[in-house]
Amino acid sequence: MAAPKPFLVRLVSSSVAIANRAGVVIRDVLKKGELGIVNKSEDGSAESYDPQTEADRLAQKCIIGSLLKQYPGLKVVGEEEDVEVNDLSQDLLVTNQDSTVLQHECPDKYKNIKPEDVVIWVDPLDGTREFTEGLYNHSTVLIGVSCAGRPVAGIIHEPFYGYRKGAKISECATLGRTIWGIPGMGAFGFQCKTPPEGRRIITTTRSHSNKLVVEAIEAMKPDGILKVGGSGHKVMLVVEGEADGYIFASAGCKRWDTCAGEAILETLGGKLTDVFGNQVTYDFEAESYVNKAGVVASLKNHDLYISMIPDSVKEGLKAKS
Repeated sequence: MAAPKPFLVRLVSSSVAIANRAGVVIRDVLKKGELGIVNKSEDGSAESYDPQTEADRLAQKCIIGSLLKQYPGLKVVGEEEDVEVNDLSQDLLVTNQDSTVLQHECPDKYKNIKPEDVVIWVDPLDGTREFTEGLYNHSTVLIGVSCAGRPVAGIIHEPFYGYRKGAKISECATLGRTIWGIPGMGAFGFQCKTPPEGRRIITTTRSHSNKLVVEAIEAMKPDGILKVGGSGHKVMLVVEGEADGYIFASAGCKRWDTCAGEAILETLGGKLTDVFGNQVTYDFEAESYVNKAGVVASLKNHDLYISMIPDSVKEGLKAKS
């Protein structure tokens, strides 16, 4: 009888299967046409609009409930409300694993990771605002795994990959794909494309811009700017060669927005840091999960992007943190 795979590989195998199911849940909500949108911003104002939908709520129940069912006692941080496993309907619970993940060998440095060593960071529907506005391709499901404060695995599911604008969701039976990676093992589910030398296309926020964000982008002297929703979607634009850098010089992104993407980038030799070039620490005990010093992500030339962030932007972020 073959020895069981190391915990991290089993966890990622489960997470891939769970992310796939969460994608089905999200598409089902859209098919029904009842999004159940609420504004979860603290003051409820239009200026700080932060939508949550039934898709967010059900996908989080599916992801966290399934993870805790398979691995009781895991430390899981999700964007939405807490999940009570015993209250979940069976159609939201995933008990299987993805067999393709189990075919891979775990890197030696991760073979002894135990359940109590990791924190799972979940954004059940990254890019919710765009989802409500019909920009479905901006939406992703994010499951990141950290150990000792650093990403060790990432899963990005795109529920609407393959969707053509104007098509009926009910007729798109083959939508969706899941990308996953473990540094030292590889990244799977997509084709990484190295951007051409000398080009500088920047992707940034579509709906959360401000003076510092604009100043940082202009300082890049970009050949083009892709304003899109969702941190996961921006990372995918970078790793698939559509963009060269992801720049967001503002607080706003949370740890659950960046953990999965950072793991994928690191697997490919890229980086995700704050605007000062500092690593993001994924600490379960942190007082705040906000990335207060912004986000810079790239496959290459990362130090160049950091050096091009104006001092005025860096000082502005320091003053706000």
